[in-house]
Amino acid sequence: MSLFTQTNKVSLDTDCLFPESSVNSHSLLEEELHGIHGSELVVAAMSVAVADEIVKARNDKREYRRIVLKNSLEVLLISDPDTDKCAASMNVRVGYFSDPPGIEGLAHFLEHMLFYASEKYPLEYSYLKFITEHGGSANAFTASEHTNYYFDVNVDSFEEALDRFAQFFIKPLMSADATMREIKAVDSENRKNLLSDFWRMNQLQKHLSEKSHPYHKFGTGNRDTLGVRPQARGLDTRDELIKFYEEHYSANLMHLVVYSKENLDKIESMVEEIFCDIRNTDKDCLHITGQPCTSEHLQILVKTVPIKQGHKLRVRWPITPEIRHYKEGPSRYLDHLIGHEGEGSLFYVLKTLGWAMSLSAGEGDWSLEFAFFKVVIDLTDAGHEHMKDIIGLLFKYISLLQESGVCKWIFDEHSAVCETKFHYQDKIAPINYVVNISSNMQVYPPEDWIVGSSLPCRFNPSTIQMVLDALSPQNVRICWESKNFEGSTDMVEPWYGTAYSVEKITESTIQVWMQSTSNENLHLPIPNIFVPTDFSLKNAEEKVIYPVLLRQSSYSKLWFKPDTTFSTPKAYVKIDFSCPLTSSSPEAEVLTDIFTRLLMDYLNEYAYYAQVAGLYYRVNHTDTGFQVTVLGYNHKLRILLETVLEKIATFKVRLDRFSVIKEMVTKQHQNLKFQQPYQQAMYYCSLILQDGTWPWMEQLEVLPQVKAEDLSNFFPIMLSRAFLECYIAGNIDRVEAESMVQHMENVFFQGANPICRPIFPSQHLTNRVVKLEKGTSYFYPAQGLNPSDENSALLHYIQVHRDDFLMNVKLQLFALIAKQPAFHQLRSVEQLGYITVLMQRSDSGIRGLQFIIQSTVKGPGQIDLRAEAFLKMFETKLSEMTSEDFKSNVNALIDMKLEKHKNLREASQFYWREISDGTLKFDRRESEVAALRQLTQKELLDFFNEYVRVGAPRKKTLSVLVYGSLHSSEHDQDKNQPVRPSSVQIGDIFRFRRSRPLYGSFKGGYGQMKL
Repeated sequence: MSLFTQTNKVSLDTDCLFPESSVNSHSLLEEELHGIHGSELVVAAMSVAVADEIVKARNDKREYRRIVLKNSLEVLLISDPDTDKCAASMNVRVGYFSDPPGIEGLAHFLEHMLFYASEKYPLEYSYLKFITEHGGSANAFTASEHTNYYFDVNVDSFEEALDRFAQFFIKPLMSADATMREIKAVDSENRKNLLSDFWRMNQLQKHLSEKSHPYHKFGTGNRDTLGVRPQARGLDTRDELIKFYEEHYSANLMHLVVYSKENLDKIESMVEEIFCDIRNTDKDCLHITGQPCTSEHLQILVKTVPIKQGHKLRVRWPITPEIRHYKEGPSRYLDHLIGHEGEGSLFYVLKTLGWAMSLSAGEGDWSLEFAFFKVVIDLTDAGHEHMKDIIGLLFKYISLLQESGVCKWIFDEHSAVCETKFHYQDKIAPINYVVNISSNMQVYPPEDWIVGSSLPCRFNPSTIQMVLDALSPQNVRICWESKNFEGSTDMVEPWYGTAYSVEKITESTIQVWMQSTSNENLHLPIPNIFVPTDFSLKNAEEKVIYPVLLRQSSYSKLWFKPDTTFSTPKAYVKIDFSCPLTSSSPEAEVLTDIFTRLLMDYLNEYAYYAQVAGLYYRVNHTDTGFQVTVLGYNHKLRILLETVLEKIATFKVRLDRFSVIKEMVTKQHQNLKFQQPYQQAMYYCSLILQDGTWPWMEQLEVLPQVKAEDLSNFFPIMLSRAFLECYIAGNIDRVEAESMVQHMENVFFQGANPICRPIFPSQHLTNRVVKLEKGTSYFYPAQGLNPSDENSALLHYIQVHRDDFLMNVKLQLFALIAKQPAFHQLRSVEQLGYITVLMQRSDSGIRGLQFIIQSTVKGPGQIDLRAEAFLKMFETKLSEMTSEDFKSNVNALIDMKLEKHKNLREASQFYWREISDGTLKFDRRESEVAALRQLTQKELLDFFNEYVRVGAPRKKTLSVLVYGSLHSSEHDQDKNQPVRPSSVQIGDIFRFRRSRPLYGSFKGGYGQMKL
């Protein structure tokens, strides 16, 4: 696959530091790309509007305006009258490459500190409190050469939110006390990454580079780099923080995007007033000289030991950054070919040989001065034994590209696909949009701020050839990861403790590897039959607001929702195969899982072309069977759908592929013990609550005995009884939708020997949830599965009610009001851990609240007490809340609920959730808004006192406690302590499940049977 689908997106993960910066800053961009630098303008007014013809999609109705404020802050204004959320993102051209020597992580630490307080708004964390209470979210990330801050909020609160946001860059307060506390948060963030192969291998790549180059740096920071070591040198971290801010945070190094419902003139006036006080010291951005890798760091084979089971090859070459030639798209052209998965591709050959499970390719770790082209291959056990052959085949494929020359038809087809994707792109959340654009503003000229590098349009063979020539044995770095190397390495990376060894690998050695392999029929891809050409829109016969039950039989049910909102030539099809036997035992679960993966595997070389052309498909295992999902341009969607259905109907087990998929599934189950402790707590909670689920440990136990013939025997039995629930939406008319379902019934249920027969009424499966006892606190203690992980975790769950509009809004309103105070108290004040959240939970329509906290500071038993202490403290705050604050929170939640779906996928997932849960409340948002409008403050207080507060009469809690290595001794102590009154310790999860009543399911069978 193409890495561009992964690395050229800006992730919106929790407040973090980005290890692989795909949108790094570029030092010479203003001069080389923008033409006129903002600071060169003679500015007399508050701002200057600059006439740039910004390229936008044909279906984009938003208006854009570029302005430059008198302080040289460059701004893009976006007016969207249809938006339900406003957003902003500030990109600052400084990242961890600028960290001073000996204070690693200072840029990242500063990013954390700016959230605390400002001179204008001195109350600690009042910014996040305001954003949360007005329906929004906020975050930031630090990359190598830039730091990005962003938020969204309900429309009516945008101006004040923007003013609070601007104070980050005008007069922030960084108190000594907050500084010391937040060092602990950064340290906690780093600790959660110490056993992550992603972070470990990324830092190893940096470690194996020129020490004097900023690429070599460790950017996250920890307690030692931000506290202990500076103090030992007589440095005050807070002083260094302020000095770094004053030195690098200058308006001329910032790019701002503001997304609002207002017209452009009003947005411009607001931005001028709010952001004009950011000081401009005319600072130069960091200028990187030299390359991160010298000859010493090339032609090397690195053997390294990962945390997880599995083998992987990471092959990379230093190349000319594509940003210098982004309209020619040389790396995109090459990643399209090297990462291709169709017949004749490198991956197809490796897969056929049973050596590879996945392959991706593309540019990464780039700046204006340097970049790397990467190929990442997940190996099977057999592939690990054939590493030399795999490297030989990789270079043979590169030789094939050299011999074939740069093909114009391939470039033109790829360019056409990119153009279609750009012009028919789905609308995304404003917060995602502004982050993407503000990052682009640092890199591209104004006319390409929106489009970025997504439209390669100039065919320049010499540019592509230049990058292709760089993919040579003389420039290569090969990193080979495997547990098999344990005990045979001789070096350790200092920041994460990754064991590795390095050996030189010559060009002649690689030539020998190439000669020892046959060509294996490597060839270029064929023309793509799935490229759409018909983008016409169907005329909806009627204004269908919600999905309608269009068709129903003993075989299937069809829910239909034509597109009356998005006006895009796309469709969404989901088919849920309910097969009673798929969940009858751990063996059945495993066999069904392997079946769905084999099906995806069989389809890959054919359907990969559809994926390239914008048609996406998935076959996945569910609790009650399996699902087929197809999404994308409707023009050729049915061709792909019918191919998938045919593959199911004619499924046969191929022994060679079964062995590979079984190996993959086994390793994935083995690696579950390396999940973060908070993820383990979430898993245990689901296992306790969700009846009829099988633990992964039992599935891992049966996997060694599972054989190909078992699946061959199981498959026809699995499909012998089935019910198909279908959802079809988008640019499809009802006749075609019914025709699709009729085709499905013909394939599976018709003929002399039908594959499926209707299931009996008694066989309809439902997801049932354990009902906890009122006034009882349950707790489940467990040792962390990875003895090397110091982190402990708590999941404190409060079960409240079965889906009901009025109860839902009470719960949601409380969660909205309490979310930020919980974060502030438990994370910022008490510094329990980086991962600290209070959120809602829903299990098949059973609603509740949950605290999730991961910590090295305290064991889970102590954390549980702190969660309860917060609820006691919050009881007073809730009772003292003013009527104005109550109304403000109600209005914020109403605005959040009335937010429109952004695209077809988002809307379809919302409606499918109603179908899947059986609630069928398609008007949920409108009905809950009506309930909210009637809700009184007393009703909210009564709800809290009855269900949530400590000692509430109807309170039902479940605490899952996962003990990390630092607190392992506490596990036995806590487990053996006398159980408190009204508390129940869960020892055997399945005995507990059998002993408890279950909530009724909303989902009946055919005809919606009553329970």
